[in-house]
Amino acid sequence: MPTFRTYDDAELHYRVLGPADSPRAPLLCLAGGPGRDAAYLGDLGGLSGRRPLIVPDSRGTGDSPTAADPSRYAFPRLAEDIEALRAHLGLERFALLAHSAGAAVAQAYAAAHPQRLNRLVLVCPGSRLQGELPDDAREIFAARRDEEWWPEAAAAVRQLAEVTDLDEVRRLLLAAAPLGYGRWEEPQRAHAATQGEQLGPVPRAGFWQGVDEQAMGAVLEGLRRVECPVLVVTGDRDGMAGMRAGELVAESFPHAQVRPLHAVGHYPWVDEPELFGQAVEEFLHAS
Repeated sequence: MPTFRTYDDAELHYRVLGPADSPRAPLLCLAGGPGRDAAYLGDLGGLSGRRPLIVPDSRGTGDSPTAADPSRYAFPRLAEDIEALRAHLGLERFALLAHSAGAAVAQAYAAAHPQRLNRLVLVCPGSRLQGELPDDAREIFAARRDEEWWPEAAAAVRQLAEVTDLDEVRRLLLAAAPLGYGRWEEPQRAHAATQGEQLGPVPRAGFWQGVDEQAMGAVLEGLRRVECPVLVVTGDRDGMAGMRAGELVAESFPHAQVRPLHAVGHYPWVDEPELFGQAVEEFLHAS
């Protein structure tokens, strides 16, 4: 696995998926979680067959080492690791895709380095950075109460707020996992089964640490200066982030569009890989 040196001389890892001789420009892809191993992105539903994907392991996840200073897990600092990766790859400008909590890193990067991006794709983002937590995700979840998995998932969601033991957290996350998918079939079950072992508790805890209202306000102000086109993908069955959060994120940019996907949850490349890949590629190719 290739590596790069970041701003504090830490050696971080990344993967390159897809054809090395592709005529299409690479797409740099950030995982969410926060603090989850980027392996859960897979090949983004076959997107690597369309163009090269560059997938970094953020600090303390995958093959990248833990941070000596916990403040370096905060998402604005993770954005500076992305800038170091860009420089390492020799990309003057590039397209960036980020999923879920990774969208906060991508927004911090866009605010700090707007001139480096030619396209930005945010997949099922939350809106904590925007200072609002819409409750439509709860409504989406409640609307599926007739599905057989729902009672166990609902009980797990309630218990997660009170549990600290990591093994128990992992068990409950698996029980609650169906709320993140458009349906609960074999591909979704297999994808959800990897979550527990991919969690990084320390990077997860440090993601928002030390990022106060002033710092978040500075990021939001910077987003108004982002000139590149932005695509925000949402799923109408996303019981984790909902759809309204994506709309709020899109409103933070001067040139953003929202693409809602039908029968899709928090992991659209798992639920509808063709639909997801088509939406992303159409955006990346648009003039």
